[in-house]
Amino acid sequence: MTQSSVTRRGFVKGGLAASALVALAGCGKKGDSGSAGTDSSPNSGSAAYDDSATVKYYISNPDCIDHYNLNEDQGTQVGYMVFDSLTDYDFKAKSLVPKAAESWESNDDATEFTFHLRQGATFHNGDPVTSKDFKRGWTRVVSPSFAVKSAGTLDYHLGLVKGHDEVLAGTTNDFSGLECPDDYTLVVNLTSSYADFPYVCSHPALAPAPKAAEDDPDSFYTAPIGNGPFQMDGSWADGQYINLKRFDNYYGDKPTVAAIQYNIQKDVATAYREYQAGNYDICTVPSAQISDAISQYGQSDDGYTATPNKQIMTGAELATYYIVFNVNDEVLQDADVRRAISLAINRQAIVDTLFSGIRQTASDILPPAMDGYVENSWPYAHYDKDAATALLDKNHPADASGSRGISIQLSYNPEGDHKSIMEMVQADLQAVGIDATSDTREWSTILDDYRKGNYQSGRLGWTADYPIPDNFLYSLFRSGSGDNMSGFSDADVDAKLDAARTTVDDDKRIAAMKEVDAIIGEACPCAPIMYYSHLTATSSSMLSYYFDAGRRNHVESAQKSK
Repeated sequence: MTQSSVTRRGFVKGGLAASALVALAGCGKKGDSGSAGTDSSPNSGSAAYDDSATVKYYISNPDCIDHYNLNEDQGTQVGYMVFDSLTDYDFKAKSLVPKAAESWESNDDATEFTFHLRQGATFHNGDPVTSKDFKRGWTRVVSPSFAVKSAGTLDYHLGLVKGHDEVLAGTTNDFSGLECPDDYTLVVNLTSSYADFPYVCSHPALAPAPKAAEDDPDSFYTAPIGNGPFQMDGSWADGQYINLKRFDNYYGDKPTVAAIQYNIQKDVATAYREYQAGNYDICTVPSAQISDAISQYGQSDDGYTATPNKQIMTGAELATYYIVFNVNDEVLQDADVRRAISLAINRQAIVDTLFSGIRQTASDILPPAMDGYVENSWPYAHYDKDAATALLDKNHPADASGSRGISIQLSYNPEGDHKSIMEMVQADLQAVGIDATSDTREWSTILDDYRKGNYQSGRLGWTADYPIPDNFLYSLFRSGSGDNMSGFSDADVDAKLDAARTTVDDDKRIAAMKEVDAIIGEACPCAPIMYYSHLTATSSSMLSYYFDAGRRNHVESAQKSK
């Protein structure tokens, strides 16, 4: 199965398994210690791990590794190693933590944020990291004049920063919403309230850029100079490899391995054979082989941490596979029909039949690893054939043949596992008297029809950019959002989402988002099916390795035996 890029704007596309096959997107904080009974924590002084080791693993060829356009998983993986942004999300602590910024604060209505940078941090070429470097880096993300091989696709991260539209239009490169009162202070002014903005600042595209990015952009494109724990060791050999080495002057904890060797393969099957031959330390497992892999190599206890003999990670990711409904369609404008369809789908059967029980069924659009997730919070996101039948009987009683006179078309691209999933959904709908047909075309064509409202129902996937409910709820269900494919519009939901964005207190904001999530779940503008999960293997020489729910590889804290 070939890899397909995964971006927020493009949704989760291509083969379903493929979207998780390359769920590799960088690093963050430290992973767990080594195997039981051995003190192998990075700072313990133990000799259990080899701090001169090279970690080798598979990726497919990135689209870009220059952070102005880290638009898919493979390039983003490299970006997290080479660049540090202002903040980072710690999935173990479930909190946003400082990274290149040591602290930050906002004004009362969350329209202005002041970030205080760490002093003494440098780029890999020795240049100090200053606030002007962040302004340069953010301007490169938005301005078309900084594009090297292709225009950037990530300006939406900064869409609320004052001056965004002017920079994007190419009329100026002076980003008016970014102020640098001194070398270690960055002030960001927004056009509207957004208390979650510090989470946005964790994306590696929003890392600083040294002056070298302007002086020699072509060289920077293939050998970017960052401020992260690893630096480039030579240039990206397109289609072959990307080598990184430890940055000894890194301001944070010293990486526990000396180097990372990304081995580029065209397909997962070939890469997994290399892993089985002992040539890779970290590799994706083809979905069809996941059960055998678990039997042979053992399964991670928590799904995210690999140790010897527990080498297969299958933890749920911040990504949801779902069926979207066009709520303006003549049939699907009836909320009870939408609810019945959702109740008619046997999610567990799909997971067990097609994914060996590895994936987790979805009971909410929000994934489990996200603050704000409440298990079973969407009342119709579970299998209940009798309840589905009862809802349909109210306005669409079945005739003698069992038909209700309802026809539903499911749109999807047939690559990967989508066809098999949709065929099982069709069978479930037929079982409650709904005639379900298939509309299979190229993904780009289907997605274009979704945006235009020229469809009835179809499959989608959503991967979070940042681990916040707003990234799902506002993006997918706010009236007027460019990513609201269902056409769902509710004035109360809009008002509550807008109010939540102004709420600076984290606990209160999450509580407000939970309330909105429950309202949306009752309206049922989509039917969550399952959460994507890791399908990742490590070698027995890896004493510990942490791969979090945000698809960040914590190689800087991985431990490899001597």
